[in-house]
Amino acid sequence: MEMKSIEKELQNNSYPGRGIIIGKSANGRHAVMAYFIMGRSENSRNRVFVTEGEGIRTQAFDPSKLSDPSLIIYAPVRVLGNKTIVTNGDQTDTIYELMDKQQTFEQALRTREFEPDAPNYTPRISGILHVEEGKYNYAMSILKSNNGNPDSCNRYTFAYENPTEGEGHFIHTYMGDGDPLPSFEGEPELISIPDDMEEFTELLWNSLNEENKVSLFVRYIDLATGTYETKIVNKNH
Repeated sequence: MEMKSIEKELQNNSYPGRGIIIGKSANGRHAVMAYFIMGRSENSRNRVFVTEGEGIRTQAFDPSKLSDPSLIIYAPVRVLGNKTIVTNGDQTDTIYELMDKQQTFEQALRTREFEPDAPNYTPRISGILHVEEGKYNYAMSILKSNNGNPDSCNRYTFAYENPTEGEGHFIHTYMGDGDPLPSFEGEPELISIPDDMEEFTELLWNSLNEENKVSLFVRYIDLATGTYETKIVNKNH
């Protein structure tokens, strides 16, 4: 698979929607993840990421302008033992709760489908990172309507064992702006992952469309110790 430039992928797409990046730093020392949200409506843009426990949640920047919390207020990142879950909706909680009852990532997502936001039927994208005793693997999932048909849900899981140093994968909700918004297609895109978290955060934030970007979360997890560093960038502050 051809490695793509995350900078160009973001710069050439004014509205990728929400995006998940998971991979391994070039020096092989860190599991890396990133999650961003964008918005076209006032309701979507009126958000910030805030820390909650070991994860994050979205919250209204101006509570008086919050018109419909149903698909925009959720916990994108939660930590369950040595697993970190990242998603674009309240399926984070579904995965957390069912994996806590010994179900798998895929089994948990079998209970969910794409978002009920006709006519877009926004895909639910999810990722999970498993770091244990220096070993690392991750998986990504997308649940999408069958070419806009809400009666049919297409489910795809991509699992990456012993990921290669300096490589990551990027999955997002939309192929670009449109009406209705066209769902992501194909495998997660192969991109490069640098060692420097500050540099990566800056690259991602500066590459996202200025008008539509809302918030960005980046985390580097030390594979040897399991400790992590986190960066949050909010347009509203």
